[in-house]
Amino acid sequence: MFFVNFPRFVTNSIANRQILAVARAMDSKDLEILRLVQSNARLTADAIGDEIGLSPPAVQKRLKKLRETGVIEKEVAVISPVKVGREMTVIVQVMLERESRLHLDSFKRKMKSAPGVQQCYYTTGEADFILVVIVKDIKAYEAFTQEYFFDESNVSKFYSSIVMDRVKVSLDTL
Repeated sequence: MFFVNFPRFVTNSIANRQILAVARAMDSKDLEILRLVQSNARLTADAIGDEIGLSPPAVQKRLKKLRETGVIEKEVAVISPVKVGREMTVIVQVMLERESRLHLDSFKRKMKSAPGVQQCYYTTGEADFILVVIVKDIKAYEAFTQEYFFDESNVSKFYSSIVMDRVKVSLDTL
């Protein structure tokens, strides 16, 4: 049996307690299923079952539970940026002038809807946010910075690092 230790504040609501009960009940078969689907979400229940020694209905039942409880958040297609004309990846550190909840929430909303922002992290340390931005070229990145950094009065400074080689790109958890 696989057990997870969660901070006390996470267990406050009834819904959170129900989710935690399922998470605590995950076993090695659930983890094997997760490892397989995180590398290929299109695997059938038959293929997963053959790999881990469960029947297809048992796999389907477990997948349903993993989706309903939010363990599996989303199933997506990974698209090659180069093949859709977005050849430049930029890692950006952003520092804000003011960090009130209102200002932080405003910046988060803008980044969630900003085209090209693939990932946005609110962080500790010198930078308030770390972004992964995918754009066509340097001109497109310049336009992005004008709109979201220079025209934004709450951005005090930002540092950009142009990615030269995508050595490893993954959202794997297990």
